[in-house]
This record gives sequence, C-alpha cells and structure tokens, in this order.
Amino acid sequence: MSYSEQHQMNSSSVSDSAVLSRRDFFSWAGTGLAGTALMDLLLRQQPARAAKPGRTVTPAPHFSPRVKRVVHICLIGGLSHLDSFDYKPSLKSLHGKEMPTDKTPETFFGKVGLLRKNDFEFHQRGESGLWISDLFPHIAAQADELTLIRSMKADSANHTPATFQENTGFRLNGFPVLGSWLSYGLGCETDELPSYVVLPDVRGYPAAGTINWSNGFLPAQHQGVPFQSEGPAIRDLFPERQISEQTELASRQLLNRFNQSHLKRSGANSDLEARIRSHVLAAKMQLAVPRVTDLSGETAATQSMYGFDGEETAPFARNCLLARRLLEQGVRFVQLFSGGPFGSPRINWDGHEDVKRNHLREATRIDQPVAGLLKDLRQRGMLEDTLVLFSTEFGRTPFTQSASNTVGTGRDHNMNGFSVWMAGGGLKHGISYGATDEFGWKSVEKVVPWHDYHATVLHLLGIDHTRLTWYHNGIERRLTNVHGEVLHEILA
Repeated sequence: MSYSEQHQMNSSSVSDSAVLSRRDFFSWAGTGLAGTALMDLLLRQQPARAAKPGRTVTPAPHFSPRVKRVVHICLIGGLSHLDSFDYKPSLKSLHGKEMPTDKTPETFFGKVGLLRKNDFEFHQRGESGLWISDLFPHIAAQADELTLIRSMKADSANHTPATFQENTGFRLNGFPVLGSWLSYGLGCETDELPSYVVLPDVRGYPAAGTINWSNGFLPAQHQGVPFQSEGPAIRDLFPERQISEQTELASRQLLNRFNQSHLKRSGANSDLEARIRSHVLAAKMQLAVPRVTDLSGETAATQSMYGFDGEETAPFARNCLLARRLLEQGVRFVQLFSGGPFGSPRINWDGHEDVKRNHLREATRIDQPVAGLLKDLRQRGMLEDTLVLFSTEFGRTPFTQSASNTVGTGRDHNMNGFSVWMAGGGLKHGISYGATDEFGWKSVEKVVPWHDYHATVLHLLGIDHTRLTWYHNGIERRLTNVHGEVLHEILA
C-alpha cells in the first residue's frame, strides 16, 4: 500500500482488535521499522527551507580530497613520547642528574625529580630509518607507513581539558569534536549507519564520558554514536516481542495522522526533523549493524593478524577490525579509545607511578591490533583514501615525578612537547616532522599546536578549515577557532 493510500484510509475501517494501547503504541514507535519508514516519507514531503539567517552554508569538500574517511586511535592518559617515538640519546648519559634549567620546570604535580633515560630501547626501523622503541614492536614494523610529528604542543597539562583540546580545539566542553565537524561538513557515504561511530575501551569510557564525542552546538545528528566493545554492538536493537501485521497497519495510520496534524499546526521543525532522522537511521541500523558487526566471515588469517588469538589483544583487535568494516560500509569517522576512566588501579596511559609497567601493559593491548589495521588497510587498497590518526592529549616529562634527589619510575604530564603520528593517503610516509629539545621537554623546531594539526586533517579531506563554520552565539565558530596552518611539509 502506498503512503497516499494509507493517508486516505479511514480509521473506522480498522477492527477493534487492532487498536493499540498507549503503552503498545509507544513501544512500537521506538522499535518498529514500518513506523520509521513512514516518518522518513513524511519528512521528505516537507517543503524545502532556506538556510537560517546568519548561518554559513558551507559546501564541502572545498577542493579535491586526498582521503575520504578517517580512523582515529585516541590514547587516554598521556603516552610518553620519550619511551616510544622521540629518541633522546643524551638522556642515557644524563640519567640521575638534575634538569639543567635556571628555574624549576612547571609540572602538574610539582614534583621535579632527576632526569631518567628511556625505559624501552630504540632502533631505526624499516627503509625510512625512523627511530621507534621496543614499546611498539608491531607498529615499529610499519614505520615506512608512518608520518611522525614530534613537536606537538598542548595548552593544558590537565587530562580532561587537554583531551577536549585534542578533539575539539578548545579546552572547555561544549564544542563539537573533529568527528562531528566531519559529519557536518562531509556527511556519510551510507544512510544505513551513522557518519561518526565511537568504539570505547572495553574497560570503560574516558574521563568526562560521552562529552568526548559530543556534537556541541552542531545539530544532534552529528554526535558520535558509541558501539559496545563487547557483546552486541548496540543494546536493544530489536524489540523483545513481535508485532503483528494488523497492529503494524493500525499503528501506521495512527502515526500518520499524528505527524500530519503536527506538521500542519507547527510547520517545519528542526528538532522534529532530527528526531525523525534518528528513528529512520535506527530502523536501517537494525538491518545494517548485525551484518557489519558479524566478524565470523573474516578469515582466520585476518583475525590472527589483528590479534584475536591473544587474551590481552583480543578486545582492541575486535575494535580495529570492526573499524575497518565500518569504513568499508561508508562510515566517515571511526574513533577508537585506548584507556578508560581515571582512578585506581590505572587503566589508561597515565604513568605517574611506573611508566615502564604502565606503558607495557597498555601497549600490549593495542600494538598488534593497530599494526594489523594498517596492514589490512594497505592490503585491501583502502589506505590510499583513508587517514589513520594516532594521538594522545600530551606527553610525559624527561625527569621523574619524585623528590628532587631521587630517580623515580614515573613521569608527570608534559604539555610542552610530545609525539603523534598519521598514516594513509596524501602524506609523506616514513618521515618525522619537528623536534623537541635535547631532553624531550619542549617542542622547539616546527612546533605544532592542535589548531595546525586539525587544519591539516581537514585539508587532507578536501576542507578549507577557515570555511567550515557554524554560526553560534554571534560567532562564526570553527574547529580551528581563529588559528590554524596546514602542515604542507608532511603532505605528499
């Protein structure tokens, strides 16, 4: 039966047995496929609206993109660059000595101990000869795929605002994250799945929870949609009870009348549209999610490459393989979190007490899965148009977090200099960009703030960061605020 035929039917033709109770109707409205399909039809019949006054209409991409999708691996807690991607040989000879500075360095906890050498040995890797430590042996084997940035700088040494800045460009909450900006600017290549999917650590959400994938002031449809990292990807995807065809028919007619009446009274409504779209997407996800998240069809060799056969690597291996499958299905931005909430015992990269033990545990969980993702994307020809991001909110100090006359085993937060890497299309591979000083304390050569990092990511996706805007509270807001320079030297 067509939509117009349904609209013309008289409700009196429905038998008494088909009439829904109030509870049944709302239960159906939240889970029924036919109802959401009808909502979609209603939405499509609404008249087109002009853009809101004052809002910038941004056609994107603005120029030919190098990549069309992104996977972001976000390390929570502060990875020590000195023990991973930033080799400082002088720290070996300076081990146990005081930091040569005229004034006490400013740190988060104010405990400046003696200088400490790297806890993991560094070696030159691949044909590129990049220095990478034994902390990440599997990622190190992919050195020729990496574009290392060794001169990052953040504006906060506090985890939560620093993570906000890493993802939104601002230290305060309430701003859209990178994934939301890309969803707004580029949309999704599929209407069956969200444009922005989040895969949290199996041990829990990062500090501040869902704010880490917030749409901020952008429309709600651009917020990240978290999938569960174990068990069903999405809870309650299907109704617990089946709905008869007769009940389905009656509920369609009732919902039709409700929506038509509401639209006649109030006209077009953006909140209603967003709600309708969310129900339409939910309906389509009932079919798409089980297919995309069913990993049983992946070969044993592929699963082994990601690390499914290891107890410690299996959870993140699942997320990495699922990320590849989501990208294949047209999802624009997939974000994987490594590290859960702060507390005791630590289940993230916050190595205050013992960097070696902390980092070895965390790296073991993700090293093989991340390397497996890079190899799999390359083998499938996907790395040419995919951007892989590997970042953390800040680094760690070259001196230990302890009394000044001792060499401890932990390192404090360091916002002054740290390392991240990228891989994928449009980049020069097997290179490093920028540098910290001889101690690894501060970025001193080609310093990269988060605004420049974000501008470069947007550029690779064909977006001029100065033109991707949203009018909010009297300001044309953008991811890079009023800053940002593209790092052209790392582009191929």
